[in-house]
Amino acid sequence: MQSWRITLLLLCAGLLLPAAPAAAQPSDVQTIIERSVAANERDWKAAPLYNFAEQDALRGGTRTYEEIMLDGSPYERLIAVNGAPLPEAQQAEELSKFEAAAAARRAESPQERAERIARYGRSRKRDHLLLGQLTAAFNFTLVGERKFGDFQVYELKATPRPGYQPPEMDAQVLRGMEGTLWIDTRTFQWVKVTARVIHPVSIGGFLARVEPGTQFELEKMPVQDGVWLPRHFSMRARAKILFLFSHRAGKDETYFDYRLAAPQLAER
Repeated sequence: MQSWRITLLLLCAGLLLPAAPAAAQPSDVQTIIERSVAANERDWKAAPLYNFAEQDALRGGTRTYEEIMLDGSPYERLIAVNGAPLPEAQQAEELSKFEAAAAARRAESPQERAERIARYGRSRKRDHLLLGQLTAAFNFTLVGERKFGDFQVYELKATPRPGYQPPEMDAQVLRGMEGTLWIDTRTFQWVKVTARVIHPVSIGGFLARVEPGTQFELEKMPVQDGVWLPRHFSMRARAKILFLFSHRAGKDETYFDYRLAAPQLAER
């Protein structure tokens, strides 16, 4: 996947780690930010401990997958189409694929296993580093408190920080975004975040430009023991490749049935 598309997929989750506000902001905003950063960090560390189900909305229907942590990295298994369980023959086929993948991972050499797990770790680390850029990329303003579904929330607005200079290509698009966060007043966890591109931003020199109309939405939910993980993610992306060819992409994913994964195998 091209790096600019990886950035697009990360940005909505990325806005979940806001910056410390400018000195002129009220001190209570600083407290909200600090406690929210700590909560989000705990969630990021806990995420690999869970298996879950993911339903992807596609043209003409949905496909549902079981996301399984298998010996140190995720494995995705199809379990339903358009909300209906797979026919028995297809269930057996998917189970056979899973068992083959498990056997292949058990047969890996120590180097192969380390490389596979390292690829997964690099992806998570890249995401985490991008989140960290928001401490420099945005200013945050407390709009107020209100009821949001079952939660009492703080509403915060995120706006681009003037003069921000991204240190890496994947962070370039942050210069053209703004967003809104709704943060639970009791746990300082995020209930929802939205983000949108407000002016074009070039990604990777002349490779691509992200256009206004690109927007993201992420909702989180409590899972257990104070951990909150994604409930729903949607994205509509507009970009021009080489500034000539228009490209549109979209995602609509719902996550549920979180449960602790089986203990992973020890390092071999």
